[in-house]
Amino acid sequence: MNPVLKDKDEPNKIYYRTRSSLNLNNPRFSDGLIEAAGGEEGKRGWFGRMFSGKHAAAFIAALLVGALVVWWTVLSAGNASGGLGTQAAVTLSVFAVAVWFWIFSEIDDTYVALGAAVLLVVMGVLPEKILFDSLGDDTVWLLLGSFVVAAGITASGLATRAAAFIVSGAKSPRQLMHLSGAALVATAFAVPSTSGRAALAMPVFLALSSVLRERPRLVLALALLFPSVILLSAVGSYLGAGAHLITSQILATGGYPAFSFTDWMFYGLPLAVVASVICVELVLYLFTDREERSRPLSIAVSDLQNHTTIKIRGRLTPDQMKTCWLVSGVIVMWCTEPMHGIHPAIIALAGGLLMSSTGLGVVDLGKALKSVPWSLLIFMAATLAMGSALVTSGAAAWAADSMLGSIKQGGTGAGILFVTIIVVISTAAHLVIQSRSARSAVLIPIVVSLAPEVGVSAVAAAFASTAAAGFCHTMSSSAKPMALYAKVDDAPTYSGRDLLKLSMWLAPISVALVLLFAFYVWPLIGMPLFVK
Repeated sequence: MNPVLKDKDEPNKIYYRTRSSLNLNNPRFSDGLIEAAGGEEGKRGWFGRMFSGKHAAAFIAALLVGALVVWWTVLSAGNASGGLGTQAAVTLSVFAVAVWFWIFSEIDDTYVALGAAVLLVVMGVLPEKILFDSLGDDTVWLLLGSFVVAAGITASGLATRAAAFIVSGAKSPRQLMHLSGAALVATAFAVPSTSGRAALAMPVFLALSSVLRERPRLVLALALLFPSVILLSAVGSYLGAGAHLITSQILATGGYPAFSFTDWMFYGLPLAVVASVICVELVLYLFTDREERSRPLSIAVSDLQNHTTIKIRGRLTPDQMKTCWLVSGVIVMWCTEPMHGIHPAIIALAGGLLMSSTGLGVVDLGKALKSVPWSLLIFMAATLAMGSALVTSGAAAWAADSMLGSIKQGGTGAGILFVTIIVVISTAAHLVIQSRSARSAVLIPIVVSLAPEVGVSAVAAAFASTAAAGFCHTMSSSAKPMALYAKVDDAPTYSGRDLLKLSMWLAPISVALVLLFAFYVWPLIGMPLFVK
C-alpha cells in the first residue's frame, strides 16, 4: 500500500488510499496535495523531471525488458529441445519487470499492471482484442454491480445496525469475539473486496472501543480480530477478493472449468468458517488473560447508539428495510444460479440498478459510481490480460517447468510435494507482493501449467493456492485491512510486534488448514486433488 500524502501538522503520520482515512475536504490535506504536486518537482529542470518518478521507472523498465528478452531468447536458442520461444521470452520479461516494480517501487500497482499490459500489446505478444475484452470482462461487470449494491448497504447503515444487534447479545468476551467474527464472515457475501469490508466494519469497531474503553486488552483483541477475520473469511465468497475472479478467469483461459458463485461458496465457506473460529480462539489466547476472559460483559444497543450517528435502535428505517430485501434477493439469486441460469454479473447489475432507482433505491447512482474503486477494476482487468498472455504464449509452462520441473521425478509423492510447496509459497508471498490479485496473477498461471504434469487437478491446485494467499497478517503493510486498523484514533490498537506474535502462530495453522482441506475435505465434497 502506497502513501498518498502526509498531514502537514503531523509530518510523521501518513494517510493511505482508503475512504475512511482520506478526507479531501479537509483544507490541511488539500494544501498538502498542492505542496506535494508543486514542491521539489517544480524546482527541477526538464531533465530532472524527465528522469524522475514514473519517467525513470518507465526508462528502467524498458532497459530491463530489453535485457531479459535478449538473455532469455539467447538461452532458448542454445537449447536443442526448443525451450523458451521469442513471444514467451517477451511475455516473461515484461511480467518479471512488473513483479519487480510491484515489490520494490512505490509506483501504483494499477499503473504498473496497465503499463505492462499495454507493453505486451505494443510488442505484439498480446492481441489488442484480449486487452479490450478484459476491460469488459463479465467479472469486471460483476464487481461493478456489486460495488453499487455495497454503496447502498453503506448509505442505509444496515450493516452497522445488524452488527450492533448481533454483538449486543454477548455476555462474555468469548461470545463477543465469536459473534463479531460471524458477522464479519457474513459481509463477504454482500461487499466485494476486503478493504471495502474493513471500512464498512470500522464504525462498529469504533463504537465497541468506546463502550469498552475501560478494558483496553479486549479492545486490542478486537482490533486484531476484525482485519484478521476479514482476510481469512474472504475465501468463503467468490466476490471476497479480486484474486478469486482472476483465478477463475485464468483457469478458463487454460481450458479448465471456471468457478461459479455457488461452486466457490460450496468449497470456500467451510474453510472460511473454520479458519475464522480458530483465529478468534487464537487472538483470545494470545492477547487476553484468563481474568479478562472470565469477566462478564454487557453491551446494550443503547450504549452503542451513543457512539454512532447511524440509527441502530427501534424499528428499521425505510431505507434499511428496502436494502435488506434487495441484498437478500441478490444473494439468493447468486446462490441459486444453477436453477435459473442467470449470469451473476447480470444479477449484480440488476441489483445495483434497483439499489439506485428512484422508488426502491437508497442511493443515487452517480454517488454510488463515485464510490466504486475504478483503480481496482482496471488493475484486475490488466492482470487478467497479463495472465492470459502468460498461458497462451507458453511462458507459464516454461517457468513452471524451470522452477518446479524436478518435482516430476518424485514418483507418487510428486503431487503431494507440489501442492505443499504451492501452499507454502502462496502463504508467504504477501511478504514480497502486497496485492493479493497480483499474487494470483503471478502464481496461478504457473500452478495451472504444472499441476497436470504431476497428476494434480489444476482446478484444485489453483483453488488451494488462492485460499492460502488469504493469509497476509505479518505486517500492517501486508494488506489494506491490516493497515486500516493499525492506526485508529482514540482506541488501543496493535503494534508490529503484536502482528508478528499473531503471525508466528497463525501462519503455520493456516498452511496446515489449507493442506487438510486440499487433501481430505475438498475431495470428499466433490473437488478431487489428484487426477488419474
